[in-house]
Amino acid sequence: MSDLKQRLSEPGIIILDGATGTQLQKLGLPPGMAPDLWNLDNPEAVKTHYRAYIEAGSDAILTNSFGGTRPRLILEKSEHLTAAVNVAAASLAREVAGDGVLVLGSVGPTGVLIEPMGDMHYDEAVDYFAEQIQALVEGGVDGIHIETMSDLREAQAAIEAAQQVSSLPVTVTMSFDTHGRTMMGVTPEEAVKVLWGSGVLAVGVNCGRSLDDNLVAATAMRSAVPEATLIAKPNAGLPRLEGLGEAIYDVTSEIMADYALKFATQHVKMLGACCGSDPSHITAMKEALASFVAPPLEQVLADNAAAVTEVNGQGRRRRGNRRGERA
Repeated sequence: MSDLKQRLSEPGIIILDGATGTQLQKLGLPPGMAPDLWNLDNPEAVKTHYRAYIEAGSDAILTNSFGGTRPRLILEKSEHLTAAVNVAAASLAREVAGDGVLVLGSVGPTGVLIEPMGDMHYDEAVDYFAEQIQALVEGGVDGIHIETMSDLREAQAAIEAAQQVSSLPVTVTMSFDTHGRTMMGVTPEEAVKVLWGSGVLAVGVNCGRSLDDNLVAATAMRSAVPEATLIAKPNAGLPRLEGLGEAIYDVTSEIMADYALKFATQHVKMLGACCGSDPSHITAMKEALASFVAPPLEQVLADNAAAVTEVNGQGRRRRGNRRGERA
């Protein structure tokens, strides 16, 4: 097994993998079927998926367990398989990755809102996450990656659960897809300030609306907590439907590679891709970053502050012009 903490202390960027669901669909996952169940129903396809990203250059792969909490599996009438689904997700990844590639246990939202917005108690959320994470640990993961969170309390519940059941490192990302905030109204600045102080090894962004939106969120995190270790796993744009409902993502591997350099400029230490991406995106990102050296952090922070000042100044000028026109 690899040591994520040690790898983070070394020079260079840890290249993560890309999308899971769309890749499994290309391998034959039936429409509407939960990808997690394929860990049991079609393990060879899942291993093929893992292997493709390793061959593309991923230094770390995420387990096929994003929807592996009990509440998510209840929707599939498969809650009795919670432990088995997650153990298989991890053990299949471990088998393919060997000892040279990191295996991170993917933990997504439960799909149930925590009170007062919903009916689930915080402690219930902790228990659900602990059940999943214990199984991922049993399957042999090197760390736990909590992703696509919108609610800070749910993210905190998952972190608490991970720390209860294991001493493995934890990373966490939130999805900023609603005017620069998560669906629950959390800003990047608020997220990084709260989560970085919770004992995680890295915090950052994933999924979201666009590469630009994700970059803005990562930049805001860097400026808010300069010492934070950042992680980014943005979508390959937003899908558009063609033909018989086929989702098409327009972000090419070349575009993704260009943005990889922009994320790396913000001293992002773990970088991959999310929905709509494939192994070609990962290869392009890895090649683009092979000889990249980020500017000094002090320069990055100064550039970020200058960019914010410029944007705010333009906004004031536009408002002033509108007032003049009305006058």
